[in-house]
Amino acid sequence: MRHSTRGQVDPFIVMDVMEAAQKAEAAGRHIIHMEVGQPGTPAPHGARQALAGALDQPLGYTSALGLPALRQGIADIYRRWYGVDLDPTRVVVTSGSSGAFLLAFSALFDAGDKVAMGVPGYPSYRQILKAMSLEPVGIQTRPQDRYQPRPTDIPDGVQGLILASPGNPSGTVLNAPELRALTDAAQANGVAVISDEIYHGLSYGDRCHSALEVTDEVFVVNSFSKYFSMTGWRIGWMVVPPSHVRTVERLAQNMFICPPHASQIAALAALDCTDEAESNLAVYAENRRLMLQELPKAGFDRIAPPEGAFYVYADVSHLTDDSVALAAEILEHAGVAVTPGLDFDPVRGAQTLRFSYARATADIAEGLRRLTGYMATR
Repeated sequence: MRHSTRGQVDPFIVMDVMEAAQKAEAAGRHIIHMEVGQPGTPAPHGARQALAGALDQPLGYTSALGLPALRQGIADIYRRWYGVDLDPTRVVVTSGSSGAFLLAFSALFDAGDKVAMGVPGYPSYRQILKAMSLEPVGIQTRPQDRYQPRPTDIPDGVQGLILASPGNPSGTVLNAPELRALTDAAQANGVAVISDEIYHGLSYGDRCHSALEVTDEVFVVNSFSKYFSMTGWRIGWMVVPPSHVRTVERLAQNMFICPPHASQIAALAALDCTDEAESNLAVYAENRRLMLQELPKAGFDRIAPPEGAFYVYADVSHLTDDSVALAAEILEHAGVAVTPGLDFDPVRGAQTLRFSYARATADIAEGLRRLTGYMATR
């Protein structure tokens, strides 16, 4: 069979690392997982109970845009978290944030269009764009800017700009003035903005700011995966300008029919489980404290300020110029799975690693002990 050119995307390296870690576990080793950005906690109890209570009813197609009650519940979040009065008709429930990006890119761009994003950044942005015959344009951000782009960094000739706050892998956050400056600069040049906010709720100082606080002319993507610990449920959402709702709806009807009904029921109940989500956040906060205290002892002391999410992004250029090999070495000798930076930055990522602290505190503490011990003898 023939192969399409656009289908030849790069692998998601962290998934390869996770597979290697799982093989080591299958061989009887105990591995500490610091590679994947996946909470170690289950979906909220109320979400699981809601779905269990609904299993005897037909779970079929819903509206392509999602259950009305869930769309209203999501709109209510924006009032509580950001003081934004959001019309629920602008909310689109999606099959995870990945489904939201497919819909956003389809609604906004034509084949051959260029879309800019800060580097380091989430690798699937680039690969989804490539698979859709769009051209990703990386903005090499600076450590002194917390790996976030400046308004003057937006390249000429691009049709789109992806912002991420908190960022993956850096965990750094854009404040409201920074969001305003970036969206103003983009809109002045006719550049459509997509704001990735899937780590909102996970911050360790000031709260996260939504791009909707500074403009309505933006596509905002969020998810139940991180704050609500629902990665495998594949349920997310997007907020779009009123002018794009019907376009996105038609695309969703044809591409997905609807988001999973079962996951929507659980997500609706999860919105009332913020006490449990905040308890999980307290665990991440303690894990973050341990990481900042112990990673420098292992030689990982050149790190971006982890203001949100659950990642530490470290410059390891003093240790290696091959982060894939270093990650494999750490997995083999320390039993700790970490992610090579090449996933996030194809230019400088050979000299960086990402550490996730989303798991239980005991696991994080053990992983740090192993890292310190191994790096001391390396």
